[in-house]
Amino acid sequence: MLRRAGAAAAAALPGRGEIDGAAGHGGGLRPAAAGRRPGRDGRGAGLFLREGHAVADTLRPDRIIAGVWSVRAEATLREVYAEPLAAGVPFLVTDPLTAELVKVAANAFLATKISFINAMAEVCEVTGADVLGLADALGRDPRIGGAGLRPGLGFGGGCLPKDIRALAARAAELGAGQALSFLHEIDAINLRRRTRLVDLAREAADGRLDGRRVGVLGVAFKPGSDDIRDSPALEVAARIRALGARVAVFDPAAMDRAGQVHPDLDYRGSVLGAARDADVLLLLTEWPEFAAADPMVLAKTVARRAIVDARHALDAAAWRDCGWDYRAPGRPGHPPGTPGAAAGRPAIVPRHDLGPRDAEVACLAGAI
Repeated sequence: MLRRAGAAAAAALPGRGEIDGAAGHGGGLRPAAAGRRPGRDGRGAGLFLREGHAVADTLRPDRIIAGVWSVRAEATLREVYAEPLAAGVPFLVTDPLTAELVKVAANAFLATKISFINAMAEVCEVTGADVLGLADALGRDPRIGGAGLRPGLGFGGGCLPKDIRALAARAAELGAGQALSFLHEIDAINLRRRTRLVDLAREAADGRLDGRRVGVLGVAFKPGSDDIRDSPALEVAARIRALGARVAVFDPAAMDRAGQVHPDLDYRGSVLGAARDADVLLLLTEWPEFAAADPMVLAKTVARRAIVDARHALDAAAWRDCGWDYRAPGRPGHPPGTPGAAAGRPAIVPRHDLGPRDAEVACLAGAI
């Protein structure tokens, strides 16, 4: 199939998940007057390749979006993608303008879901609610779905941040800026997560970072990649270093690239190396080996048992049972002076009886 795809120069490769680049000109939007280009069939297929999974997504896509203006162009694409079509992959035929918009709209929607649950994490922190329980409950609603409702440090890389900014800018150029103005807030929520993680690190380090030893696990923008473009993890590590902390970093794949951009960070060869004598640990990229780390083994390496799980990759109860001060964005912590809070244990959040109006709202919410 790849050989046939290479021979068909007009056809792009399909895939799924995060979109690798904005489609077409100006964030996938053209004026309605652009219409069909004379003498062109408009052959093209949606490029939906997740970084780190591009080959698998090419060979086993979850859908193919064909943007065509002629039957001949559609036939060409069906020939190129004969193998996945024979395996039952959906083949959606539309015009090229719509196909281009599908790409950036998909990324914008994914970014919106991620930022929504991260905004709710902010609300959870001031109410004492648990964002993981909230995300689980929301995801079980079939109208919403759980994909993308993963709270944490937010998105980065070379796709989502660029695509939502390009889409909003191009819509404004075409006179539809108000329709997508909410994307600016999506972007702002996402960037705010990085500031919140720095604050959480400071709190875990007893209120100051200057002179503290901070162990950072992960600087790639996502696991399975060495990509550090617009990486929330690397930005957090650099900010903490700028605040006077001594930052030791380990990442299974991205340290060479990170070192070129931030040579001031101390790069170590293992999880234990990054954790050695740390006053606080930060899990910033959810690599599987970080999630599998033994809290008792690490407890013998660090100076203080304090960890901030920016990606909700760890078993909070298991780490707290081993005496760790475990913190994560949007989850109940143990603020000083909270009744019932103890070292290594979550705070007890006082419950309040529902008044008649509150009960009415709760019943209505359950019925929606």
